[in-house]
Amino acid sequence: DKDDILFIDLGPIVEGYEADIGRTYVLGNHARKLKLKSDVEKAWYDIQEWYLKQTTLKASELFQHAVDKAEEFGWEFSGEIAGHIVGEYPHEQPPDPKSVELDIHPENHNDMFLHDANGNKRHWILELQFIDRENEIGGYFEQLL
Repeated sequence: DKDDILFIDLGPIVEGYEADIGRTYVLGNHARKLKLKSDVEKAWYDIQEWYLKQTTLKASELFQHAVDKAEEFGWEFSGEIAGHIVGEYPHEQPPDPKSVELDIHPENHNDMFLHDANGNKRHWILELQFIDRENEIGGYFEQLL
């Protein structure tokens, strides 16, 4: 479709470390789709700026901030998570596979600045998924926080 919206999500492994990047693209000049693409990216950088000022932060608080930011821009947040850790491949895994302790999830009340079991700093990916339910379109932006 000449005015389609799409997103690409890549997770390459570079020199033994995971990466994760996602972007939205608009084919054509559909104003609402271009606004969604622009807004999800602007929101990502707003959240990053806020995050970098924190010294302690529960993952659940960052998740709620992402939900609020979507609403601030006039969209609905649609992700089950707002991000996750990355690191040396394969990255750290929780003892319980069903645990959300390494995701930016509404039920993860752990401090994101805690170090891993080996004492290393954790690296977080912030992923935003905004939607316009009525027009059935969505936008996505993710990268290292």
